[in-house]
Amino acid sequence: MSITESFLNFTLLGAEWVLWLLIGLSIVSIAVAIERFRYFAARAVDTAAVVRDSRRAVAEGDAGGFEKKYAESPSMAVSVAVEGLSEAAHGVDAATEAMNSAKTQSRADHERNLVVLGTLGNNAPFIGLFGTVLGIIKAFNDLAENPSGDATVVMGGISEALVATAVGLLVAIPAVILFNYFNRRVRRAVVAADAVAHGILGAMHAELEAKGEAS
Repeated sequence: MSITESFLNFTLLGAEWVLWLLIGLSIVSIAVAIERFRYFAARAVDTAAVVRDSRRAVAEGDAGGFEKKYAESPSMAVSVAVEGLSEAAHGVDAATEAMNSAKTQSRADHERNLVVLGTLGNNAPFIGLFGTVLGIIKAFNDLAENPSGDATVVMGGISEALVATAVGLLVAIPAVILFNYFNRRVRRAVVAADAVAHGILGAMHAELEAKGEAS
């Protein structure tokens, strides 16, 4: 058997297996979306309150009180604040490095699994198109095996093959929307973390200036 015949036998399997693949990928997409929705919902926090409380913690030297108040919040802003306040006694540079490290680690967690949505959004239409091509090849092969048949022999097969493209788009469009939405949530979390970090550093600089003037 030649390689051409081998590939032809493969293509004659039709588009049905591609449809099942797309259905499986859509389930994966939904599972990722649900997990990310729950993840971000658990990390919702009042950024203004965190900035205010963290600045007060710097002024009062009460990092423990801040950490106790936000002990149940796993948000990026709180994680950055806790790390910055814990290193505040070692100076501005130490606090800055600690907060940058916390932000980097937290951002990686926030972006977890988003690559799945991005990949599906970019490639699901091509998978559907591949299924359509397989279906069209099968339809023309059916016509070749039944040359006395009319156009309905081909038209029916082609219409079924086009379903694969439609399903591919049906999987891709929500994945792209969700990918963009969650990326926007990540950017909002980073902005909130930056606001908290700048608030802490500003409070630390103010404390240093006050001590300098007092001396």
